[in-house]
Amino acid sequence: MIRTIPHVLTIHGVKTQKLPLVFDSPHSGTDYPADFDHAADPLTLRHAEDTHVADLWAGGGDVGALLLEAHFPRSYVDANRAADDMEPDQIEGDYPGVLKPTVKSRLGIGLCWTRVPPDGGPLYTRRLTAAEVAARIATYHRPYQAQLRGLLDNSHRQWGAVWHINCHSMQELASAMSTQDRGTPRPDFVLGDLDGTACEPALTETVRAFLAARGYSVAVNDPYKGMELIRANGAPAQGRHSLQIEVNRKLYMDERSRERNDGYGALKVCFSDLAAHLAAHVTHQLERISAQ
Repeated sequence: MIRTIPHVLTIHGVKTQKLPLVFDSPHSGTDYPADFDHAADPLTLRHAEDTHVADLWAGGGDVGALLLEAHFPRSYVDANRAADDMEPDQIEGDYPGVLKPTVKSRLGIGLCWTRVPPDGGPLYTRRLTAAEVAARIATYHRPYQAQLRGLLDNSHRQWGAVWHINCHSMQELASAMSTQDRGTPRPDFVLGDLDGTACEPALTETVRAFLAARGYSVAVNDPYKGMELIRANGAPAQGRHSLQIEVNRKLYMDERSRERNDGYGALKVCFSDLAAHLAAHVTHQLERISAQ
């Protein structure tokens, strides 16, 4: 069964869930709101998307997992940021509450993006108003984060633990909007667990070993440690395990056209196999918990 909030999100696998395993893709949305009012070339702006990522992970449903996907673009409002992650001078008017900008907003990729990848040009010819930012939070950002938390809470309540895979893609080379030097090559995969604080070590190692055995290069917490969704939902001492997975876009698409390349099918099979591997890991961990 599919549950949908039109233009906002879709939850796949609601009626077929068999395990406390939840995948989410907060950045693969391609449904651009009519009020975006950006000043960027549309194709260039698409460099911000994790295009196709939700489809790549669709095999999770076959093993009894849930998949939450966003339909709105992250450049409009980023579901993987805190609601206060903007610089005050990026907003026109009085914004309710205290803003707490991180390095992401300073790079122009905070709650509402202000720069366009990969060169970092301006996204708008003006500042967003406080009312616009508040509306984006209320209509898109908050519902996505609330739905994810609800799926995780329900799974934890039913099984006593939950495993969350936060799914992303990354540019082949670091852009002008990266914390790395521009042009720095990325590995095939980067796993982020906030330096071991967002999930059990066994989850990170299970994914790392699986991908390495397939011949992929895998880095852990470098350069991506994870952001808001695993920070807010990862609490391993409470049986809540969140891991971010970044896949290099060169493996499955042309970054300029956003079209799938010849490696797409093989990577999708790999992700389906990884979902099955994760399901086995979750089953084993639940058995260990019940035996204690």
